[in-house]
Amino acid sequence: MPSHAKLATFIVALSEESAFFGQVTKQEYVMRTVFWDYETNETKMIDQRLLPEAYEIVSFQRYADVGTAITDMVIRGAPAIGAAAGFGMALAAQESRASDLVSLRADLQSAADILRVARPTAVNLAWALDRILGVANSFEGSTDDLREAMLKEAQLIADEDVEINKRMAEYGAALIEDGDTIIHHCNTGSLATVDWGTALGVIHTAHEQGKNIHVLVDETRPRLQGARLTAWELKEYGIPFDIISDNMAGHFLYTGQVQRVVFGSDRTAANGDVVNKIGTYMLSLAAKDNDVPAYAVVPTSTIDLSLAHGGLIPIEERGQEEVLSLELLGRKASPVGSTARNIAFDVTPHRLVTAIVTENGVVYPPFDLNLKKVVENK
Repeated sequence: MPSHAKLATFIVALSEESAFFGQVTKQEYVMRTVFWDYETNETKMIDQRLLPEAYEIVSFQRYADVGTAITDMVIRGAPAIGAAAGFGMALAAQESRASDLVSLRADLQSAADILRVARPTAVNLAWALDRILGVANSFEGSTDDLREAMLKEAQLIADEDVEINKRMAEYGAALIEDGDTIIHHCNTGSLATVDWGTALGVIHTAHEQGKNIHVLVDETRPRLQGARLTAWELKEYGIPFDIISDNMAGHFLYTGQVQRVVFGSDRTAANGDVVNKIGTYMLSLAAKDNDVPAYAVVPTSTIDLSLAHGGLIPIEERGQEEVLSLELLGRKASPVGSTARNIAFDVTPHRLVTAIVTENGVVYPPFDLNLKKVVENK
C-alpha cells in the first residue's frame, strides 16, 4: 500500500456487510469500485487484495500512487483500470503547479507516460489516457478550467462505463437460457469495472430476469480472482455457484454439465483474438471440443483495431512470488529455492470464440469485418 494513502473513515468486515455496494452514508451515493470523492478531492477505490476477508476503501492524492495501485492490483480489471487512470490524470492536474496551459499540458503528458506503463496488457489504460489527453490538448481557457475539465472527463469515463456494462449485459443475457450451468473465468463483475461488470454482469442480469442459472467459478490461479472476488460477488447477488479449480473445467464440459462459457477481455484484436486472464485459452479449447459456446463480453473500448491479431498484444509477466507464495494447509506448496514463471494473460484465437458481446450488440464471425462495424456503431 502506498505510504501516503489513507484509509477511508470506514473499514467494513465482510461478515458485517449487509449488501454488496450499498449506501455509504458519508458520501451519500452508491459505492463504486473506483470513484472521486468531491468532499476531499481525491480518488478512492476498493482494495481488492484484501477481499474476501476485509472490505476496505483506500484514498489517493497523487497520480503516481494510482499507478502503483494499478501495478500492485489494488484495483484490477480492464475497465476499472481505465477509470482509475482517468481519475489519476485528474489528480495530476491538481498536483501540477503550472500557471499556463503549455506547462500544464506538459505535466499531464508526463503523468500519462508514468500511468501508461502500470500494466501493459489492458488496452483500457491507454484508451482512457489518450481520451483525457485529447481533451487537454484541444482545450482553450484558463489552467483552472482545464483542471476542472480533466475531472469532468474522468467522471464521464466512469459514468459511461456503468451504462455500457448494463447495455452489454442485456445483449449477453439474451444468450443465456433458463437452467444453464455456466463456467466463468477470473473476475469480470463490479470489481473489474466501475460497477455492474462485463461477463459477470451478463450472469447477474440473467439472474435478475428470473432465469434459473448455476455458475461454476474457476479459481483463476495464481491470484485466485475467481475464488476470492467472483464468488464473493455471486454470494452477494444470491446466484448459486460452486468454486472449481481451473483444471476441472474440462471435466465438466466433457461430461455435458455445462451449457455456456463466458469470460471478459483485457484486449481484443481486430480479428477477434481475445487476450484475457491466463487459462482462458485452455478453457476455450475444451469448450470448442465439446460444442459448448464460449462468449467473450467486451466493451468496445477494449477492442484494439490497430492490432491485426492477438500475437501483437503485449503479455504481462508478473513476479514469481505470486506463484511461489501459494500455500496448502498452511504450508508452502513448492520446495525452497524453486523458481517459477507467472504469465498473467494468454491469447484465445478467434476460431475458439463463438461470439463477442459488446454494448452495441452481439458480434459473430467473421470478426475481422464485424468488429470494426460494431466499434464504429454502424
